[in-house]
Amino acid sequence: MVISVLSGKGGTGKTTVAAALSELAQHVTQIDCDVDAPNLSLFHRGTDVERKNFYGSMKARINKDLCTFCGRCEEICKFGAIRDLTVNQFQCEGCGACTLVCSQNAICLEEEKTADTFLTETGKGIISRAEMEIGSDGSGKLVTQLRTNAKKITQKDSLQIIDGSPGIGCAVIASITDTDVALIVTEPTRSGLDDLKRILELSEHFETQVLICINKYDINLDMTAQIKRFAEEKKLFVAGEVPFDPLVMKAVNALKPITDFEESTARKAIEDMWNFITHVI
Repeated sequence: MVISVLSGKGGTGKTTVAAALSELAQHVTQIDCDVDAPNLSLFHRGTDVERKNFYGSMKARINKDLCTFCGRCEEICKFGAIRDLTVNQFQCEGCGACTLVCSQNAICLEEEKTADTFLTETGKGIISRAEMEIGSDGSGKLVTQLRTNAKKITQKDSLQIIDGSPGIGCAVIASITDTDVALIVTEPTRSGLDDLKRILELSEHFETQVLICINKYDINLDMTAQIKRFAEEKKLFVAGEVPFDPLVMKAVNALKPITDFEESTARKAIEDMWNFITHVI
């Protein structure tokens, strides 16, 4: 069983929910697919049991011994990555146009390391995660690798919880592919509803079962009612309504999941949501 915790925008509380559900599920494999800003491991300290280089892009390299200094590569590069026969690695997109126009075969594309991938043992399960190199971009390819790494050490029929990237981009597509449930975390604002609609379209494309979590539902009850009406129209379950709780910020600052705070109203709501999810799926 794979549950992807997603959101149409950043800042909705997606990681807070994912971390709490992982605690409630006990022994679970977690996958931090928010590769541009990974933080799930901050809530679950552990020991790295595997570390590997990830090569996710190609960069141009110029062999100046073969170069005739014609300048065609500099003219053809649409990204301005080549100046004075030197390739700016931060601007090069690895498109390969320069290799095609070089009559001397002096330019080639080489793989570039863009991240380190880790399997981290927490005592309550494994986290599959990555740390990006400076200037590197997150990609669906990296997310797919993290999921592959997790699959290798996860027993069949075991639970996986994915903390996905916000939005509807490539990394999100890789996060939602081949998942059983997409738990979409939204907030009671106009933009929250609009972003919910966008990511719902993506989920429908992959025919993934969708559940909705309305975080901080009580800060705008009118918008919460609109989101619930929209869910009803789409025949979707609102799995949970989590109230605004100042203890959530305290938990984040302490790098602890909200489930560690027994008096938390958000904890109780997430526990109720988890019970609902286990019955639905």
